[in-house]
Amino acid sequence: MALERIGRSLRLKRSFDIFVAALALVLLSPVLLAVGIAVRLALGPPVLFRQTRPGLDGKPFIVRKFRTMREASDEHGVPLPDELRLGRLGRFLRATSLDELPELWNVLVGDMSLVGPRPLLMEYLALYSAEQMRRHEVRPGITGWAQVNGRNAISWERKFELDVWYVDHRSFLLDLRILVMTVVRVVRSDGIVQPGHVSAERFRGGLR
Repeated sequence: MALERIGRSLRLKRSFDIFVAALALVLLSPVLLAVGIAVRLALGPPVLFRQTRPGLDGKPFIVRKFRTMREASDEHGVPLPDELRLGRLGRFLRATSLDELPELWNVLVGDMSLVGPRPLLMEYLALYSAEQMRRHEVRPGITGWAQVNGRNAISWERKFELDVWYVDHRSFLLDLRILVMTVVRVVRSDGIVQPGHVSAERFRGGLR
């Protein structure tokens, strides 16, 4: 019975993901077009930022987001710090989470879910403890329990604790709660960055 209940829950979650992602892509197509044009004019090509990230069970996939930073390097070809490459448009896109909209395509094709632990960098996989690695027992999400409970303003350790808590307590009703809380957080621009950083500080590993 437990396995049957889990199976029903997974099917409901996936059906909900497909419906909402498809509907959002249609309804938000004018916004997607406008943001794409703005990025093209302000930052040049490419409009989308593509990067390999770990998904369900750590399997890699290509995440898609709108670019927020310009290409700029020093005299040695080393990219400039994020704060020097992130302009007014990029700050606006991140503050409103508009840069995340292309991830709806990742949801539609099954790489991601609307709700789940955020997909991080492939290089972090080797740094996780066994408990932290459990965040990959579910599909990564556009938003998640950690994002509505501090987002980038909390420590890595706390983020992973919240991610694993979600894995152990996930349900359709919890997903709906997280989606509503996400809208509130985006409107308030809560926890967009860590204090003193324009983007999330890199994860260096923790206790095993």
